[in-house]
Amino acid sequence: MNNKRLALLFVTGMICLAGGFVSLYVEQGFGVLAIALSLAGLISLLICFFYKGGSFQRHLTLPQWKKAGIILALIFLSAVFSSGINYFAYSFPFRWDVTQAKQHTLTTSTIEFLEGLKSQVQLTALYVGLPPKYLEDMFNEYERVSNGNIKTEIVDPIERIGYAAQFGSVISAKERKVIVRAGNERRDLDFTQSALSEEQLTNALVRVAREERHVYFLTGHGEFTLLSEESQGLSLFAKLLDSNNIVSKNLILGIEGNIPEDCDVLIIAGPHNDLTQKEEAMIEEYLKKGGNALFLIEQVVVTKAGRPLTDEEKHKNPSLNSILNQWGINIQEDIVVDLSSHAGSDVGSPATRNYMRHKAITEGLDYTFYVRPRSITVLRERRSSIKLAPIVLTATEKNSWAETNRSLEIHFDETVDAPGPVPISFVIWEEKEEGDHSDTRIIVFTDADFLTNVYINQYSNAKMGLNIINWLSELDYKVFLDQKEIKVERLDLTSKQRREIAAILFLMPLFIAVGGIVVWMKS
Repeated sequence: MNNKRLALLFVTGMICLAGGFVSLYVEQGFGVLAIALSLAGLISLLICFFYKGGSFQRHLTLPQWKKAGIILALIFLSAVFSSGINYFAYSFPFRWDVTQAKQHTLTTSTIEFLEGLKSQVQLTALYVGLPPKYLEDMFNEYERVSNGNIKTEIVDPIERIGYAAQFGSVISAKERKVIVRAGNERRDLDFTQSALSEEQLTNALVRVAREERHVYFLTGHGEFTLLSEESQGLSLFAKLLDSNNIVSKNLILGIEGNIPEDCDVLIIAGPHNDLTQKEEAMIEEYLKKGGNALFLIEQVVVTKAGRPLTDEEKHKNPSLNSILNQWGINIQEDIVVDLSSHAGSDVGSPATRNYMRHKAITEGLDYTFYVRPRSITVLRERRSSIKLAPIVLTATEKNSWAETNRSLEIHFDETVDAPGPVPISFVIWEEKEEGDHSDTRIIVFTDADFLTNVYINQYSNAKMGLNIINWLSELDYKVFLDQKEIKVERLDLTSKQRREIAAILFLMPLFIAVGGIVVWMKS
C-alpha cells in the first residue's frame, strides 16, 4: 500500500469514527449507522497504525506528488466553484433587495398565496398627486408574482373624476385608498394616515379571493377561550384564521340547542369537564350528517409519588371516547414522553417532525411540539367505510413511549407502556355513498396547548393549526401566515437540534486538526 492510499485511509477512518460518535450522541443510542461508522473508522485507523510493523510516519510521508496534488485540488475546486456559480445563476433567479424597508420583497406567505391565486383580482389605488415610489414598486411585485392574475392601476381621482366616481368615494384632496375587487367581492383600504403595508394588502386579497368559512368553538366545559389574550387563550389562532377569511365564533350547545347550519368546522378545544349526553348526541348527529370537527384533547392530570389521584382528578380533562370510539380510535390515559427530542427540558413535551405523508396537512412543516399529549390507539371493531391514519408521531423509536405511570416516575415498562414512535394525532374521514363530496372529516390531537397564545408562535405550530383547519373546511389552497404576528423573536431549539449544533461545533475543529496532521505527515 503506497503512502497516498495510506493517507487517504487515515482521513477516511477519522471521518467515519467522528461520524459514528456524532450519530451516537445526536440519537442518544446505538443505531446501525453509528455502529457501522465507528467500526469502519476504527478498522481504518488500525490498518494505518499497524501496517508493516507500525512504521506509521514512514508510510504516511507524502513524496514529490505533493505539488501536483495541490495544483490538481485547486483546479478541481475552481472548476466546482465556477460550475456552481453558473448553475445557480441560470437555475435560480435570485433578486437582491437592498432597500432598508425591503419594499421590493414580499414575504414567503404572500408569495405562496399569490402563486396559488386562481381568480382575477383588480387593485385600484386612488391617490391625489404624484404616487409614492413604494406603492408603484409594491403593485409591480404583486403583478409579477401572481402570474397575471392581479392587475393594478394608480388613478388620480382629481384628474379622472368621472372614472373615480364609479367607486362611490367622496373625492378629496387627501384621497389615498386602494380598492381590491374580485368578482362581486370588494375591500377598501385607506392609507391616508400611514403607508400601505403588505400585510394590509394581502389580507384584503385573501378576503375577496377566498370563499368565507365559519368555524365554531365549543364553550361551556372549561375549554380554551377564543377571545382571551392571556397565555392560555386562543386569540392569536383566531386572528390567523381571520387572516385566511375563516370566521371564528363561540358555540354554547346548551343554549343554542343545535350546531348552526353554516358551521364548516366544529372545534372542541381542550374541555376540562364532561359534556352532557345531550351535547354528545348533537355532536354525533352532526358528524353522521357529514360535519367536520377538530378535537383537541387535553392532558391527563398527574401527581407526585405517594399522593394518589382523587376521583375528580381522574376524570378531569375528558377523553371524549364516547364520541371518538364510534370513529375507530381510543384516547389513552397516559403521557407521551420522548427522552431524545423534546421542547426545553420537559421530556413530556415531545418535539417532532415525524409526520405521516399528507400533502395538505404536513407538507413543508418543520418541528411541532406538544405539551404532555396522550397516545391514540386504533380500534379493530369499526365501520369498514372509515378511513384513518396517524398524522404526528414521536420522533424516536427507542427513547419515546406512552408512560402509564401518572405519578411521573419516568421509565419504560414494556408490559404496560406502548413503545415509540407514538401517535399523538389522527386524521379520520368517511366518504358517503356515490362519492358525495360532503364527507365527514375529523382530526384529533391529544393536546390543545400547542395552539395557545404562548406556544403558537414557536416552531411550525401556527402552520400546523392553519393547515388542519384548511383541510377540514375542504379548501385546497395554501394558508396565509401573518408573519408579522407569528414571528419568533428568539431561537427555540429542540433537545435534538441542540445536540446537532454541538456536534457541528465539535467536528469543525476536529477536521481542521485532521487536516493539520495530514499536512504534517506530508512534510
